[in-house]
Amino acid sequence: MRFDAKQLTEMSSAAKAYALDAIRCAGSGHVGIVLGTGDIITTIYANFLRRGQDKFVLSAGHGSALLYAVLKLAGYDIGDLKSFRKLGGLPGHPELHVDGVFATTGPLGQGVANAVGLALAAKIKKSDERIYCLCSDGDLMEGVATEAIAFAGRYKLDNLILLWDDNGVSIDGTALTDISVPERMQASGWRTFKTPGNNFDKLDRVLRDAVAIRAPVFVQCKTVIGNGSSLAGSPSAHGLALSDEELVNLIKNFSSEVGERLWKNVAENASAKYVVRQVDVCPKNISAPHAASDVSTRELSEQFLQSLIASGVALIGGSADLSASTGAKTKAHIDISPRGFNGNFIHYGVREHAMAAIMNGMTVAGLRVYGSTFLVFSDYMRPAIRLSALSGLPVVYVFSHDSIAVGADGPTHQPVEQLASLRLIPNLNVFRPCNGAEVKHAWCRAISETNKPTAIVLSRQKIKQIDTPDEADISRGAYVIHKSTAKRIKATIIATGSEVPLAVAVAQKLGESVQVVSMPSVEVFRAQDEKYKKDILRGFIIAIEAGVTAPWFEFADAVVGVVSFGVSGPGDAVYSHFGFDIDTIVRDISKRLK
Repeated sequence: MRFDAKQLTEMSSAAKAYALDAIRCAGSGHVGIVLGTGDIITTIYANFLRRGQDKFVLSAGHGSALLYAVLKLAGYDIGDLKSFRKLGGLPGHPELHVDGVFATTGPLGQGVANAVGLALAAKIKKSDERIYCLCSDGDLMEGVATEAIAFAGRYKLDNLILLWDDNGVSIDGTALTDISVPERMQASGWRTFKTPGNNFDKLDRVLRDAVAIRAPVFVQCKTVIGNGSSLAGSPSAHGLALSDEELVNLIKNFSSEVGERLWKNVAENASAKYVVRQVDVCPKNISAPHAASDVSTRELSEQFLQSLIASGVALIGGSADLSASTGAKTKAHIDISPRGFNGNFIHYGVREHAMAAIMNGMTVAGLRVYGSTFLVFSDYMRPAIRLSALSGLPVVYVFSHDSIAVGADGPTHQPVEQLASLRLIPNLNVFRPCNGAEVKHAWCRAISETNKPTAIVLSRQKIKQIDTPDEADISRGAYVIHKSTAKRIKATIIATGSEVPLAVAVAQKLGESVQVVSMPSVEVFRAQDEKYKKDILRGFIIAIEAGVTAPWFEFADAVVGVVSFGVSGPGDAVYSHFGFDIDTIVRDISKRLK
């Protein structure tokens, strides 16, 4: 059924009362957005959102109390609103595990990009679903939102409706949005509308028109932050600056038994569930990529990826304008374009941050996705990578050009701290493979994950291939790749990726009492039992990796690494300049072993 303005007024009042009561119980929260946008969210859920089909994203995640209130009234299983912001209760900003929440938001701009990802996924799946997203002034000031908005316009995502809570106020005062946000949106390929945010008839009319337009739609909703309170229109209304007495009176005035009864008509559709397909697993019949001579791991990854795609694994790839350099696009790929969403590869343009955030949305929709760029540019993506890890989304990040060996492009393009930085993110597996067997394992584990993202870090430079022994167990994150034949092992060299061949050459020169452990994933190895760790890490432990040294002291007694930014020059020369040279390392280790 559709609700008229009188009914929607009662429903919105009930939602505001529920939300304000949750904030009062918590002793913290954001009153301003509750009072300013309650009518907008009520209209969407009451008259437009098709349960089990359409999705709503609250990019302005500080309005979580309002979202939870509407979800509760609409029959979603979210628990007790009085648990809001309490330990084990409803989180302070929306998180994906809450029933009816489709994006973990709060860091502004992320939800806009997540919504773009959900809309793109619907196009790829040929699903007749619409994505509604409410954003704030702050969202539209964030770069990730701007990137995603431009992408949505280029891909003509006509199933996306973005509503702007235009109250002109941010925490520090006047909102410093663009001089004309609608003009920016129009220039990005969006159709724009303007309506009061508290006029149900006009809101309803605009949203009816929006669903028929063949372009993404942007709705400027003029609102008043903290509307109806003593702080209406002021920056102070953003948080919880009202007196308890005023808050109690607002709750009393908004409480509506009529509104609660009307919401029960919406809750009747609570049985309509969103269906997300199961994840893929790696086909067992695909061999590890192999090369007879020196080869880069990005080439090995490309070979294996091509076999995966050709075998029918439903992976959607993408790149931030670097597919030819990262090896992320193979001959088995077909481009997805605004003219047709039948392919399996997306060109995001130079939009690393949006790429990562859009992939989060696509993953929520049930697609298996990966995106690629250079490792040094993972810094641009970090907020979205963090949210994929926090949300338990099995996104795959493919990073090539893994170290100072990039060479002549100079220190701006030579990652030094990025590997360690990624390894610090909880619930993210980072793989830096050295050969075809490790590349295969990294990919197979990544696409079989159900609740954590994976970063696969690859070399640009060609490296000697050291075979993984048949009996080695790569799945444990580290294993002996070069054995010692001595009765007593004096030293173990740990290496990852590009440095494994170097470590083996060093061990061979040091003699039979030195072994080499390849550690493609620090996170996976760290989770192993202590007996296994002690079995393979024996004697004096030296770690070799072309990155910052400090994190390696978790396992090692000494580290060969990089403690400064890189330098410009040929890759081999830069590598040697920083001490990644067989003779130099042999001399240093020999001194330590005396």
